Amino acid sequence: MEMVIIGKEIIGCAVVHKSWPAVVVQVNQRRRRSNDQVWINPVVASGGETRKDHRQAASAAAMTTRKSTPILEPTAINLMIDTSPEKPVKFKVRAVATVRNKHKEDIKETIAKHIDSFADQIGRNVLFQLFSTEIDPRTNAPKKSNQAALKDWSKKANLKTERVNYIADFTVPSDFGLPGAITVTNKHQNEFFLETITIEGFACGPVHFSCNSWVQSAYHLPGNRIFFANKPYLPKQTPAGLRELREKELKDLRGGGEGERKLSDRIYDFEVYNDLGNPDKGIDLTRPVMGGNENNPYPRRCRTGRPPTDSNLLAESRVEKPLPMYVPRDERFEESKRNSFSLGRLKAVIHNLLPSLMTTMSSNNGDLKSFSDIDSLYSEGVLLKLGFKDELLKKLPQVVGSSNSGLLKYDTPKIISKDKFAWLRDEEFARQAVAGINPVNIERVRVFPPVSKLDKAVLQQQHEESGGLKEEDILPYLNNMTVQEAIDQNKLYMLDYHDAYFPFIDKINALDGRKAYATRTIFFLTPAGTLKPIAIELTLPPSTRPTSRSSKRVVSPPADATSNWVWQLAKSHVCSNDAGVHQLVNHWLRTHATMEPFILAAHRQLSAMHPIFKLLDPHMRYTLEINALARQSLISADGVIESSFTPGRYCIELSAAAYKDWRFDQEGLPADLIRRGMAVADPTQAHGVRLIMEDYPYAADGLLIWSAIENWVRTYVNNYYPDSNTIRSDWELQSWYAESINVGHADHSRASWWPKLATPEDLVSILTTLIWLASAQHAALNFGQYPYGGYVPNRPPMMRRLIPEEGDAEYSSFMADPQKYFLSALPSLLQATKFMAVVDTLSTHSPDEEYIGERHQPSTWTGEAEMVEAFYEFSAEIRRVEKEIERRNSDRRLKNRCGAGVLPYELLAPSSDPGVTCRGVPNSVSI
Repeated sequence: MEMVIIGKEIIGCAVVHKSWPAVVVQVNQRRRRSNDQVWINPVVASGGETRKDHRQAASAAAMTTRKSTPILEPTAINLMIDTSPEKPVKFKVRAVATVRNKHKEDIKETIAKHIDSFADQIGRNVLFQLFSTEIDPRTNAPKKSNQAALKDWSKKANLKTERVNYIADFTVPSDFGLPGAITVTNKHQNEFFLETITIEGFACGPVHFSCNSWVQSAYHLPGNRIFFANKPYLPKQTPAGLRELREKELKDLRGGGEGERKLSDRIYDFEVYNDLGNPDKGIDLTRPVMGGNENNPYPRRCRTGRPPTDSNLLAESRVEKPLPMYVPRDERFEESKRNSFSLGRLKAVIHNLLPSLMTTMSSNNGDLKSFSDIDSLYSEGVLLKLGFKDELLKKLPQVVGSSNSGLLKYDTPKIISKDKFAWLRDEEFARQAVAGINPVNIERVRVFPPVSKLDKAVLQQQHEESGGLKEEDILPYLNNMTVQEAIDQNKLYMLDYHDAYFPFIDKINALDGRKAYATRTIFFLTPAGTLKPIAIELTLPPSTRPTSRSSKRVVSPPADATSNWVWQLAKSHVCSNDAGVHQLVNHWLRTHATMEPFILAAHRQLSAMHPIFKLLDPHMRYTLEINALARQSLISADGVIESSFTPGRYCIELSAAAYKDWRFDQEGLPADLIRRGMAVADPTQAHGVRLIMEDYPYAADGLLIWSAIENWVRTYVNNYYPDSNTIRSDWELQSWYAESINVGHADHSRASWWPKLATPEDLVSILTTLIWLASAQHAALNFGQYPYGGYVPNRPPMMRRLIPEEGDAEYSSFMADPQKYFLSALPSLLQATKFMAVVDTLSTHSPDEEYIGERHQPSTWTGEAEMVEAFYEFSAEIRRVEKEIERRNSDRRLKNRCGAGVLPYELLAPSSDPGVTCRGVPNSVSI
């Protein structure tokens, strides 16, 4: 009796499609009648056949059996096997590869492209090779197909379409199994961007490979590129045929830790921040190493391997703009992103506009003369030198608005678009603490007067001196409450920048054109649910203050004309403190810099087929590239940040000081709100906390997004990790988390507060925090920079004068013309113009932005149908969040987001159009 297996072995697929009739069979015309059994031979479908054809063939095969013949179920285990020594049948499968064309090519690339077209015709091809998930028992190596070249490369090379599809045909045996990997060898001279590969012809249906990677020429990177099918596997579940490839791919990505990286490399490694200064150009451009030392701890960044500078062996030599800094090739911005609103604009502004502005405006680099000077930046523009405007527009198309009269114009910032004088009001000053661009520093007052956490040696005995906030300073503004009653009833709130700035005040005030205090601002929560500023404490170290002054000065709401101007100056100094902490600590450090180690470790330790890598992938996009640009031009010595913000050359040191108190376990939104006293734990709430201050737009909207992310992550994690054993036994996952801590955040590696990774719920918490930081937290801190900061008086990034007191040399000029004095304390026209150009770009969404709830290839990013469905549910929840935010912004009871001239709070509204919109939550830290 002879039988064959009807099922997955027939045409080489390890997993048969759920629809059994899709298997292609044909009844042999030479029936062998033995016990009424039927001999069935496999028939390979041609490329043009469809699943309908397959079903019809299978149905026809079934109809030819005699009625007396029992029907064999495809799921049967005990089928009789043909013992004849017939060899496996060969059949053809096809790969369809989608390659994305470059929009623009330089001359070198164009020449190489023509050479590649010719070379392709003589055998210098792009070669694919399929690898099975199974091991060949004869060789104990993965089963693999023949190598197949992509067809018609030379014919399609000149197509102008955005994407081009190429095909490659393979011949595989019927016992090949399921294709799990494919290698690509590029024998051309040019790299190309491989977007996807789809394998057709297996019974399981199409097999998808999400590549999204640059494939380098074998001349630059010898060896094959490995891509895995979209089916995710935990390490211990890796099919035998893929284990060696999985290990090899990770080994290649880690590199050897030596040598200078080439731009074509794909190597992820760690290094300290030793490339911010440029000591070879002068001592003024020397900067301390950030990371690896007790004085300046810092997260690690991507290693480039550049040699040290000539004058300082501890400092890495720099790549000066506009030459690119190394990041692994796949981390660089794709061309559509690079040429659009974000990175292209930023590089254009930094490399072309700012140097040119310094030249063209050098004769007009003085103080702002009046508020109309600021208004004219939007209505009239900056007059540029003759001939410069045409040169600028050639380099910077669409960077900023322009007219035909040689003027450089800016769009009107949102903060003054509804109410030109809103920024002057105390209510708006307070509202921005909970609904502005930096809503993460407001905290509930739990002890009064506030107590510094600085070491007494740093305070220089200031704690023993008189002055500073006292109960009598705020009692008149508490609606007949005592201070303790106001604290007990959750009525007092504070912006406390004392400890962040105090250690640097002497150094800052010694800089030319920089003046600062260490500030504290006390707010009272009114019955209307809004905050009202009631006292501002301004602190100078004893060594800095004039002999006539106390080290601490308290400014109260104004009672007359003079105190009104003093109050406005005090608020501006608070805003300057706020702007510095916002940019250097909350934005750069807490979202950009602290995320980088987790991203580097993910690429080094998590295979592309690991389910957690697949989850994190969209939230890591472009972060390394934007961070590299920041090191080169933004946070570097004499870069944009140093030139625009009050701390000047001490900016990054202030950031490092804040990192000393950074704790990953308090970076999640609920934990952060509890830490600041803005919420209390409440298990009855969906997100586990209850807000103390109900009308807190950032927190209220943020908790909606946090909950959506957490629920999505929990569903995803529980699908792969049913218990703690699967967490503990996942060596890739444990290595990723351990390396993120012990190497990426080495300066905090011994801290006891790091969350454990022992249970599925531990993993849910860690991943939710990372996704929150990369998406919503970054969006809340970034995309309002121009809408709120583009009007410099609203949020001056730096101050140039202290507040004069009687007896000071400047007091008489202040009394004679307070408006002139106020404007002279703000950034100069050139400083303001430079700052506006940069934050305008940083606030801009690109057309190819991927927002939360979206991702590339949404239906094929994973081979798990249940997870695709769960992701669509997550997307639907994000849309519901957006509708709820819209409803809240129309609720007149919520006065911090709705009212005459009040900006709605949309920074956490998930979607956005391109441009400066003051809304939108991208998936990743990408600008």
